[in-house]
Amino acid sequence: MKNLAKILRFALPYKGYVVLNIAFNLLAVVFSLFSITMLIPFLDLIFLKKEAEYNTFYANGPQELTFSIDSLIDNFNFYLSKTIVESSSLDQGKFDALILLCIIIGLLFFFKNLFGYLALFSMAKVRMGVLKELRENTFAKLLHLPLSYYSEERKGDIISRLSNDVIEIEWSVLLGIEMIFREPVNIILFLGTMVYMSPELTVFVFILLPVTGLVIGKVGNSLKKTSEEGQAMSGQILSTLEETLSGLRIIKAFNAENKTYDKYHKQNVNFFNLMVKVYRRRDLASPLSEFFGIIILIVILWFGGKLVLSDGISASVFIAFTLIFSQIIAPAKGLSKAWYNVQRGAASADRLGDIINAPVKIKDKENAVDTQPFSSEISLKDVWFKYGEDYVLKGINLTIKKGETIALVGSSGGGKSTLADLIPRFHDVEKGDVVIDGKSIKELTIRSIRNQLGVVTQQSILFNDTIFNNIAFGVDNVSKEEVEQAAKVANAHNFISGFPNGYDTNIGDGGSKLSGGQKQRISIARAVLKNPPILILDEATSALDTESEKLVQNALNNLMKNRTSLVIAHRLSTIQNASRIIVLEEGKIVESGTHSELLERKGTYFKLSQLQSFD
Repeated sequence: MKNLAKILRFALPYKGYVVLNIAFNLLAVVFSLFSITMLIPFLDLIFLKKEAEYNTFYANGPQELTFSIDSLIDNFNFYLSKTIVESSSLDQGKFDALILLCIIIGLLFFFKNLFGYLALFSMAKVRMGVLKELRENTFAKLLHLPLSYYSEERKGDIISRLSNDVIEIEWSVLLGIEMIFREPVNIILFLGTMVYMSPELTVFVFILLPVTGLVIGKVGNSLKKTSEEGQAMSGQILSTLEETLSGLRIIKAFNAENKTYDKYHKQNVNFFNLMVKVYRRRDLASPLSEFFGIIILIVILWFGGKLVLSDGISASVFIAFTLIFSQIIAPAKGLSKAWYNVQRGAASADRLGDIINAPVKIKDKENAVDTQPFSSEISLKDVWFKYGEDYVLKGINLTIKKGETIALVGSSGGGKSTLADLIPRFHDVEKGDVVIDGKSIKELTIRSIRNQLGVVTQQSILFNDTIFNNIAFGVDNVSKEEVEQAAKVANAHNFISGFPNGYDTNIGDGGSKLSGGQKQRISIARAVLKNPPILILDEATSALDTESEKLVQNALNNLMKNRTSLVIAHRLSTIQNASRIIVLEEGKIVESGTHSELLERKGTYFKLSQLQSFD
């Protein structure tokens, strides 16, 4: 429930609407009560009261109007009696009073429904506002969490939390909370009116209602645990779906359709069985509360009937009392159902809370300063880093001078990508330090460090948007001419111009409408446009045709001109042109030198070159 309370704090900007909702609900209940209590004079008029009684009310005259119930009743009786007594005959007077009562009852129901609608109208902004704030806060948190968080979580489960769990909170929690605000007001006012009308009858209600609450509360608590399991299973199903769509080519190539379907089917059946259990428990709320309500109503009919027969209460008051109690059953059912829903939604709140409360381990220090334009060198000093318990970098010492191109080579898992990720602070070192121009990167703001960097990843990361927006990604107020110039440097302008919509062409999910070489050149153009002094490049290993390979290589050469570059190298041409080659093996630097120097040593690099394996 702690996470649920945090989510409900998102309603604070809309507290004015919450106050309006409570006020309108209160007015709706008051008019509902008045409309029901109008049955008492209505029944008296038709069946019970004699002319002498109306004469007495009329003779008493109007009373000073206050907000007390007795004052309201006395004045109402006077004006109703006046309508009857001052009429031409008793029958005509009663007919006129009947018309008046019907008009009053109609107006009361009109205002009851008007204020009921206004309560819903004001709550709509609160409900949607909480969801908006929840989505935005969760999304912002996802953007600021370190990359290590995503290596431990399934992508489909994260998507499920931002979609299914947010929807669950809307329909279970927010609607439930709205009912929890509204229904107790209804119940309290109805009970207060019942106490005023007959304290003896109301005693039975107070005795039996807590029993109902205990039973419903116990079932509701068990529902929360089952709902948590259901939301987790929903995340697994989405993860399987996401993996299937991403790996469809491999699934088909290996004839694994049946195996993949069986996995999905098993998860879906488990989810089906669990959710049947959840819905059965949730649906128990309404019949349980109604059953207890009917039990109480039977007791009221028995005891109230005795009071009427012994003249302890008038028949019209008893009928009105019974009707008011019947009005309590609906909000009591709604309250119990809301409690079930809140318990169920609390499971979703906990899952979203896991994201919102996740620690942001990589963030600016309190007194961090912006880095100055890069001018000298980047140094890694006795750097150690581990994933879990195993170190993947062990005592790395490396200095990269301004203008140098450093190529990282080594077998897969040697720590090349991890080393490159330390400079933009995608990860923080366990021991040692990373220094830019004599300042530890932990003393510098993360944003200013990354402003100095351009990153080209091994797999071209493109977005479902236009070519223009993909190239201009992360750069504000860029002109078409600047984008075109960047594309020309990246050897991308010609193929872009060949599209009917040119730079306004949408490239599909992940650039699905482009070839491998085209995607790589768009990524390079993006880095060119940013024009960073430091470049981190993870060369793509995907096989390209000869022409595309040449175009991509030329684009990379253009990109690296006059920059300080750290390259996870897979192409021999890149390695040969590097200022220095760093050979990593099991997290350690085992060799360093130029291409020719390392070949002469006939060590690890020589073996890699013989095998043509630089990754």
